[in-house]
Amino acid sequence: MLYLLFFYTEALAIPAATAGTIFLVASAWDGIASFAAGVAVDRGRWAGRYGRVLAWGAVPLGISFALVYVPVRGGMLALAWALATQLLFRTAYAAINVPYTAMSARVSLASADRATVAGLRMLAGTLAAVAVAGGTVPVGRLFAGEGAAIYRDAALVFAAAGAALIALVGATFRDRAPVMSAARPPTGRTIAALARNRGYGRLMAGMAAMIVAVTLVDRSVLYYFKYVLGDEGAGRLTLATMAAVSGLAVPAWMLLARRVGTRRVWLAAVAACCAGLLLFVLVDVPRVRATQGFLIAMHAAIVGLHFSFWAMLPDTLDGEAAQGGQAVAFGLAALVQRVAIGAATALLGLGLEGAAPDTAALRATIGVMPLVFFLLAGAALVRRPR
Repeated sequence: MLYLLFFYTEALAIPAATAGTIFLVASAWDGIASFAAGVAVDRGRWAGRYGRVLAWGAVPLGISFALVYVPVRGGMLALAWALATQLLFRTAYAAINVPYTAMSARVSLASADRATVAGLRMLAGTLAAVAVAGGTVPVGRLFAGEGAAIYRDAALVFAAAGAALIALVGATFRDRAPVMSAARPPTGRTIAALARNRGYGRLMAGMAAMIVAVTLVDRSVLYYFKYVLGDEGAGRLTLATMAAVSGLAVPAWMLLARRVGTRRVWLAAVAACCAGLLLFVLVDVPRVRATQGFLIAMHAAIVGLHFSFWAMLPDTLDGEAAQGGQAVAFGLAALVQRVAIGAATALLGLGLEGAAPDTAALRATIGVMPLVFFLLAGAALVRRPR
């Protein structure tokens, strides 16, 4: 996803607003599919069999991901292919991602252990982000040379590696918090319990605002370096460096959470992000290195938000949700997350449609809007989400 919007607009020449709309539709479907996956893996033949779902779904996920980056041109055909392959990929992704994230609530009954797992998962995700951000173009050039085929061939390599790792996780996962199927409440009752759970609701609201802000920042990087700084290569290097440095920040956030709690980590990370964006909006520094430093610092703060969200989520579950409804709760969280990503990408697409030649407008699109949403994210969790 780091390169997909850029691939659509720059390699396939799809208008930015249209590409953003494709993301919005696909993200909304992703959310629906994620919720359906949450219900499915908590009920029926797949109930409690998270590892088996991963093992069986790894290859379909890899194939659907590779199809997303097949370069198809030709007006409406390109648009139809882009939308269809995204819908296919996101369906396969939801079937894997929901049980995978729900595993974090089942590897241990201890809150501190689950927070540690969330941090370790963030570190692993950071390594993947470094590989994708820094390796996409070099890996693609080993096979294709130039053009849209770079992304296609890199996607094939990443799909094979990702499918193998997912299958391995599925084959080796051991559930430490088994829940008997008879103890599972009906889905409707679980949803009703989550709707009454104010802590869960505040956490979802804060996460949605945070995701919009982070998506606006992350997906604008390549555009800002290309149109404002005139150095697309530096943009790719920045993405990789952002991921690498944020990985170094994960242990620091983990240690801080053990001392002050995950909610305070969330608020501290929000404050750091707001301070950085305010500086970016007020001080115009049209230099590559200065912009790289700003984005790297921003991502070190952003990773604290991701860590604290996943660490807090299992702790908000009680009653029906805690007794066998974890996948439903995580599926609802994925629904909110995907809609937020789609909305943010659509906003960015609309902003880029008229902002690319206008430096001031582009700075506002990637500076002012995220600042507003970060403030909303902080306000949602001023009180403890439990």
